[in-house]
Amino acid sequence: MSGPAGRGSRRLTRWWRRQSLRTRVTVIAATAIAVSVFAAFQVASELLEWELRNTAEDQLRVDSRVLATNAERAGLVRLELPPYPGSGRLVRVILRDGSIRTPDGQPALPPVSEHAGLVAQGASADLMESGDSDDDGYLVYTLRAGDGAVQVARVADDSPINEFGFGMLLIGLFCVVGGALVGRAVARTGLAPIDRLTAAAVRVAHTRDLDADIPDEGGGEIRRLIRSINDMLAALRDSRRAQRLLAEDAAHELKTPLTSLRLNIELLIRLDRRGTLDSALPAESRTRLLNDLGAQMAELSTLAAELTDLARGDVSDESAELLDLADVVVAAAIQARSRVPDIEVALDVTSVWVSGRPAALQRAVLNLIDNAGKWSPADQPIQVRLRAGGASAVLEVDDAGPGIDAADVPRVFDRFYRADSARALPGSGLGLSIVQRVVDAHGGRATVTRSARGGALLRVDLPAAPIARLTAGEDTAVR
Repeated sequence: MSGPAGRGSRRLTRWWRRQSLRTRVTVIAATAIAVSVFAAFQVASELLEWELRNTAEDQLRVDSRVLATNAERAGLVRLELPPYPGSGRLVRVILRDGSIRTPDGQPALPPVSEHAGLVAQGASADLMESGDSDDDGYLVYTLRAGDGAVQVARVADDSPINEFGFGMLLIGLFCVVGGALVGRAVARTGLAPIDRLTAAAVRVAHTRDLDADIPDEGGGEIRRLIRSINDMLAALRDSRRAQRLLAEDAAHELKTPLTSLRLNIELLIRLDRRGTLDSALPAESRTRLLNDLGAQMAELSTLAAELTDLARGDVSDESAELLDLADVVVAAAIQARSRVPDIEVALDVTSVWVSGRPAALQRAVLNLIDNAGKWSPADQPIQVRLRAGGASAVLEVDDAGPGIDAADVPRVFDRFYRADSARALPGSGLGLSIVQRVVDAHGGRATVTRSARGGALLRVDLPAAPIARLTAGEDTAVR
């Protein structure tokens, strides 16, 4: 039984969802007015019926008192009952023995009820009754008079109610149609800013012109929506500008190693075609050239990986989890040691729990260690310290190199930025920028100062998880 009803409900829901906002507002307005008119009609009908009944009952009481007064004067048996005029009230006299008298020509009333008979016998003073039949309904008032009772009745007349209902129906239809038109006009006026907003959004989508802000108009929700879309356009402009800068910077950074690689490979090919490779390039020079090619390939691979990682931004399939940052630092130190066997890392780490993405955090720590390894003297280890500082996990990477000039400090974490003293060293200038991005994504902060050893001290503060207060770590060293 619920199947057809459920399907009908789903069809109605689908139809409603397909309608425009204007249509919905119009339907809602018309429905609200129709419901209001129907409710008003019901209330007014009840009040009108109640008022008409009260008026009829009052009139019956007045007529019954007049008739009872005449009956007491003349007696019920001798009471003169004029012939029925054809309309108006109906009269009946009930004698004590139960017999009745009615005017000539008067329509027959319903039989005397048991309760009306008790009034005639003196058991009650009066009685108001309403009797309905298939043809007519009567309102009958019985009043004690002399040795019996008199009754005055009226045929219930529903015509005023019917006329009132018909009038309310016409008014209701007029109000529903008017309400639909008004709702349509209100929807058109109220949604005009939405239409202009939609047209502006479509124009931006077609022209790809992100510099055209949508005019701020309207108020309340419309203004907030327009401002939100303008903020979104501004964010898209910044994103496109960042992509363009990334492409330009990447092209610039790739040009030098690619040019060097191309020249070296062309040299080898030209000498090989001439058959003078062995004579023109002694074994020592050939080995040095091949080593240069390998270094340039490694630099290109690193640059490509860093560009890919940086271009991805915060998009990552890796989910955040609760982890011990000490394990991440140790893993990064081991990885740095495997990549550069000559590097020496001294760890002083304490177990601190954070919520983050393990691979991203390990990449950031590895970049910090790699950066320090470029500057730290061979006989001085890189010191990596991790401790809990209040509600933060504090990671410090300390090298004994020449340090960072004060003029370079503000730009240390910029993409592709390399200080003049670092241009001769391998690297792309992206490592610390990736560190900054990872730290920002984890709600932390990265700073650089001068180390007590004279080199650079790179510090990362990350929000610690509450579990950090319950754990303790051990000092670890990697050589």
